[in-house]
Amino acid sequence: QVQLVESGGGLVQAGGSLRLSCASSRNIFTINTMGWYRQAPDKQRELVAAFTSNGSTIHADSVKGRFTISRDYAKNTVYLQMNSLKPEDTAVYYCNAEVVVKHRYEYWGQGTQVTVSS
Repeated sequence: QVQLVESGGGLVQAGGSLRLSCASSRNIFTINTMGWYRQAPDKQRELVAAFTSNGSTIHADSVKGRFTISRDYAKNTVYLQMNSLKPEDTAVYYCNAEVVVKHRYEYWGQGTQVTVSS
C-alpha cells in the first residue's frame, strides 16, 4: 500500500508560479513510475509529467518549457514546478505511483486544485 499526499495547489494569476508536492509513504526508490496527472472539468485525466521506470522524465507537450518534475529521495517526495501558468492549466492535479511487485499496483493521491485566473 502506498499513500500519496499532495500539497501546493491554489489560486494564481496567469503568468504566475506554483510548486506542487507529492509525499509518498513508500520509499520512492522502490516505485517504478511516479508522476502528475490533471483533470479539468468535463475533460479526461491527462498525463502532465512523470518519471519513467528507467529514471528519465516525460512532460506533456502542453507544459514543456513551463513545468518541471523533480524528486527528493531523502524526503520521498516528487515535485511539480509550474511556471508561466495559463488559465488552461486550471485543473485538479493528481499524483500517481506505480509499483510492480509480482503484480502491477497503481496508486493515486487525493488531488489538489490549481486555478489560474486570467
